[in-house]
Order: sequence, then C-alpha cells, then structure tokens
Amino acid sequence: MTTQARPYRSVLYIPGSKDRALEKAKTLPVDAIIFDLEDAVAIDEKVNARALLAETLAAGGYGPRAKIVRVNGLDTEWGRDDVLAFVGADIDAILIPKVGSAADVQAVADLIPDVPLWAMMETPIGMINAHELAAHPRMAGFVMGTNDLAKELKCRFRADRLPMITSLQLCLLAARAEGIVAVDGVYNAFKDDEGLKAECEQGRDMGFDGKTLIHPAQVAITNDAFAPTEAEIDLARRQIEAFEQAEKEGLGVAVVDGKIVENLHIVTAKETLAKADAIAALAAGA
Repeated sequence: MTTQARPYRSVLYIPGSKDRALEKAKTLPVDAIIFDLEDAVAIDEKVNARALLAETLAAGGYGPRAKIVRVNGLDTEWGRDDVLAFVGADIDAILIPKVGSAADVQAVADLIPDVPLWAMMETPIGMINAHELAAHPRMAGFVMGTNDLAKELKCRFRADRLPMITSLQLCLLAARAEGIVAVDGVYNAFKDDEGLKAECEQGRDMGFDGKTLIHPAQVAITNDAFAPTEAEIDLARRQIEAFEQAEKEGLGVAVVDGKIVENLHIVTAKETLAKADAIAALAAGA
C-alpha cells in the first residue's frame, strides 16, 4: 500500500514507555500509530523507552497499521540516539518534533537512510516555512501539533479553532502542493464525543487526511468522519459512469443529479473510490 493510497484517518499516540499500551495497540482499529518517545515519556524513562520500543517493533504484530516513531529533538541529549536506534527497523516513518526549517529535516535525514520523515508542525516558524519543509525530498507527512502551537501563538482555545485556522491552512496548502500526508491535531477532551465529531468534521471539510488521537475511545468517531460516506461512494461511481458515457458520445461534460460533471470531478471521484478500497483492504488485513 503506497503512502498516497494508505489511509491515515486515525493516528493514535502511544507512549513508548508503556508496554501494556504498546501491546493493546496491536488490536485497535487505527490506521496508524505514533510511538512516542518525546512528550509522552518522562525524562528518567527516555532511555528505557527507546530500548523497549525498539524491541517491541522488532517483534512485530502491528499488522497493516502504519508505524511512526516520534523521536526527541536533536537538540536534546536523547534525539540522536533515538534516531539511530531505528536505522533498519521495520517502521514507516520517523516523526521529527518542533521542525522549523529544512535544515532540521536534513539533520535527521543524514542519520537515518531510506525511512520517510514526517514533521510535527507546532511552532510559528514551522508555519512560516511550511512549504520549505514539505518540499524536502525525504518529507512524507505533516502532523499538526495544535497544543504546542496554541501555546506559542498565545491564543485561546475555541470550538471553531479560529485562532489557528491560518496555521492549519498554511500546512494544508504546503502538503497538497507537494503531495504529502496532512494529519490534524488532537482533541483533548477524550470523553466529549460530540466535540470530537465536530472537530473531525471541520478537519475533514478543510481537507486533512485524518486526525491524531490521545485515547482509543476516539478511534471509531474519527475513522467514520474521515472515511468516504456511502452517499459519496455512490455519487463517485455514478459520476464516473456518466462521464464515460458522455465521452463515448463525444461530449466533454456530463450531468449527474442536475449538476455538471467535468474531468476534474472524475479525478476526485476516483480518489474517493481508491480511498474506500484502501480502507477496506486495511480492515481486511488487520
């Protein structure tokens, strides 16, 4: 499954220091896991967490779920060893925290070959340099770090996330310009299903591929929100069928449900069906 086709609806943070959580993650219906060695691990557990995570990943058992390791920054005493510990490991990406420039990305790229790199987008300088980061040849995904970003911006938390909309859209623009994955930030109130659903719908409407999660209870709502609906799948099939028929008749457009359908709509329709197929394949392999 390629990076572009692979679903990233639900991306769950798991502390690299918690062996029970690492084991439970093997059974959860998530599309991807961020194995966290940074914020979720206490300072005195950093070294042990690294060893535990390397051993756990080497043992396997995570099926088709994307395996992403968030390391500590290279400006810390643990960052370099974190990266080196996963050279040659069976992982899908290294996630770099607090990325500000392409030089930050290159510094990690120099330490670990052949592994896609993802960036935590969580600082003002990261927002300003979003396209520079997305354009790095090893960059494959953005993760919005909305908690850290809010702290740096000194903005208030609002249900509509208006203070962060510019930042979210800058990262989306950069990600789409370079064809990489873009995953929305976490929703902190993990018992608030209605709030989570609303924020998922906002992120999906904006164009994010999925959402990062802090608790397994958030998985079902998120998976549902970022998957094509049955109505969207049905419309996509009918648009493709109608457009193909129009082409046979020498026409450049078709009409479906009273609306014009052009080639650009067919591109979107095919992407919708491809995403639905990828989600089905992921579920079958889990």
